Amino acid sequence: MSTDGVLAFLERHGMSARRIDPPEEARRMVSAMEAGLRREGDGLPMIPTYLRIDGSVPLGEKAIVIDAGGTNFRCGLIRFTEKGPVLNRVRKTKMPGIERPAGWEEFVSFVADAVEPLAGEADDIGFCFSYSAEITPEIDGRVICIDKEVVINGAEDKLVGASLLRELEKRGVTGKRVVILNDTAAVLLGGAATLDRSRCGGLIGQVSGTGTNTCCVLPLRRIEKLGRDEDTRVIVNLESGSYGDLPRGDFDIALDAESHNHGVKLMEKLTAGVYLGELSRLILHAAAEEGLLGAETMRAIAALGHFDSAELDAWACGEDLGLCANGGEAEVLQTVARNLFERSARAMCSNLLGILLLTGEGTDPERPAVVCAEGSLVQKGRWYRRSLEDSLSRGAAQLGRFVRLQVGEETTLPGAAAAALLNR
Repeated sequence: MSTDGVLAFLERHGMSARRIDPPEEARRMVSAMEAGLRREGDGLPMIPTYLRIDGSVPLGEKAIVIDAGGTNFRCGLIRFTEKGPVLNRVRKTKMPGIERPAGWEEFVSFVADAVEPLAGEADDIGFCFSYSAEITPEIDGRVICIDKEVVINGAEDKLVGASLLRELEKRGVTGKRVVILNDTAAVLLGGAATLDRSRCGGLIGQVSGTGTNTCCVLPLRRIEKLGRDEDTRVIVNLESGSYGDLPRGDFDIALDAESHNHGVKLMEKLTAGVYLGELSRLILHAAAEEGLLGAETMRAIAALGHFDSAELDAWACGEDLGLCANGGEAEVLQTVARNLFERSARAMCSNLLGILLLTGEGTDPERPAVVCAEGSLVQKGRWYRRSLEDSLSRGAAQLGRFVRLQVGEETTLPGAAAAALLNR
C-alpha cells in the first residue's frame, strides 16, 4: 500500500491532518476566546486564575507542592535558591480514580495523607490541579469536571483548597494557605522563572501530554466578568481541550461515543496522548476492513493490548514495525501514526496562534513570544515535537508573528511553589 493510498483512506474518513489549516483555525478560535471573555455560552472557557506573574520568588523559603495530574500524583517540598529550585521528599503515586472509580472524600483524604508528613516544614501549599475548575478570587478552585479518563465521583462544585484545609484541620494541622492552579499555569510560571523577561515578548503556557491545555496572560480589564478597569496582568486558563470547532472525522466521533465524558473535551480527544492510542486502534481496524492491513498484522497489533502514544511515536519514526507482515503494511502503520501526530500538532498550533492574535503579542522579532511547554507528547514525542515546531514556524510567519517554543521538564512543581509564594 502506497503512502498516497493511506492518505486517501484517511481523507475519506475525515482524519487527514491537512484538514486543519492553523492560521485559519486560529482566527476562528480567537473568536471563541473573545466570546469566552464576554462569558457568552458558546465561547471557549477563559478562566481567570487571579495569579500574578510579577515579582521575584523569595529565596530560602519553602512551599509544599502538590501535582494532581492526568496519570500521576506527586507531593513534596520546594525551596528556591540562587541556583534554582531544590526539591525534597517528593512522593509519586498513581492518581486515585484511574484503576477504579474514587469518591471526592476519598481523594481529599489521599491528598491530606501526602501533605500531613510535610506540614511542619512550610505553611504555603501550591496545589497544581490538572482538571477543569473555576478559580475563585481567593485562588481556590471550584471543580467543573474531572476528566482525562480519571473517575472521581462527587467532585463537581467542590472547592479543592477548602476541602483539603478542612481535612487537615480535622487532623490537627492548622495555619496553612492553599493556592490552586492548573498544570498549564504551573508550566508557565515554572518556565518563566528560567527566562530573561526583557527578551520575551509574551508568555503562553502549554501542556501536551496525557491531556491538552493552554493559558495566557491578560490584564484584568480584558476579563469582563470581573468588571475591573485594571492593568494588573493575571494568568487566564483557556480550558482549550474543550474547544469543539476543529474538523473531526469518523473515528473522532466513534472515540467520543465510547468515552465516559461523551460530547465534551473534543479538542483534547483529537490531540491528547491519552486518546491517540485508542484513535489509532479504531483507524487500524477500519484499515483492515478496507483491505489495507491483513489478518496476520492485525493479530500482532491485537497482541499488544492497549498501546499508547509512545508506541505510535516509535512507528512514526520507523521503529517497532516488525509486527507487520510486509513493507506495505508497515507503511500503513507509519503513515497513520505520523498523520495523527501532525494533526494533533496542527490543532495545538491553531490554539497557540489564536492566543497570539488575542493578546497582540509576538510582533517583535527581537522579542518573540515564548511558549513554555511541557507534557509527555511535547517532551518525548519525537514526531509530534517536530510537527509542532514546523507548524508553529510556518503559521506564525503567515500571521506576521514571532514565537519560540521552550520545552521544559518538571516545571509544574516549581511553578506551583512560585504561585503559592508570589500570591500570598
